[in-house]
Amino acid sequence: MRIALGLEYDGSSFYGWQSQPGGNTIQDVLESALARIADGPVRVHCAGRTDAGVHALAQIVHFDTRADRPLTAWVRGVNAHLPETVVVRWARVMPDFFHARYSARARSYCYILYNSMVRPALHAKQVGWFHLPLELEAMQRAASALLGEHDFSAFRAAECQARSPVKTLQRSEVTRHGECFVFTFSANAFLHHMVRNVVGALVHVGKGSRPAGWISELLQSRDRARAAPTFAASGLYLAGVDYDDDWRLPERGRTIWPLEISLP
Repeated sequence: MRIALGLEYDGSSFYGWQSQPGGNTIQDVLESALARIADGPVRVHCAGRTDAGVHALAQIVHFDTRADRPLTAWVRGVNAHLPETVVVRWARVMPDFFHARYSARARSYCYILYNSMVRPALHAKQVGWFHLPLELEAMQRAASALLGEHDFSAFRAAECQARSPVKTLQRSEVTRHGECFVFTFSANAFLHHMVRNVVGALVHVGKGSRPAGWISELLQSRDRARAAPTFAASGLYLAGVDYDDDWRLPERGRTIWPLEISLP
């Protein structure tokens, strides 16, 4: 039997999604909790791996099991064995040919940037921070240049293992909410650190160090060395995964704003 789960987690205290020998990853704690309910080892597969410190509002995973349990067991039962910063929101029985990663059509990420002279304290691990004033319209113009199919090598981490740097960005937006800027991106797939690198470049534009057209120049250069530094992981959220409607998965994406935190 193949089961799909919708997850939400605060990644600030974890070493990322993927299982590691030392443990303390989202995959490690989830598989451990599932094994308690399944009475045996369980291997999970996710829609998109998240790095250390990165959060998820709507991560999708699947696993196979012979254990016959009601769906409530895969939600409430599993949650009873998870850390308080990781939660299963829903569970569904799926056909054997469904795959959380390969059946996905697109993924969406959001980055919350707190823009103030003074750094945040209560939400230091839930938002990024930048101290200088930022120009919204300049960042919006720059972000629009990223739409469509491009070679994103200039925004690719050196350790990225993707076969191709060419991705199709379907959404690239910047909005402002009080003292926070929210960067939202949707694409068929993302490169390692791609969103955090894009945010870093857009902040350079927003603070006036570069014109909006600089983003197009970076894309054409395909040179990571010419781009801005990688922004902090703390503000990044996997906000949703898009699948064909035929799969009938609930809550495939969640709105990043207003987020379930109250910023100053």
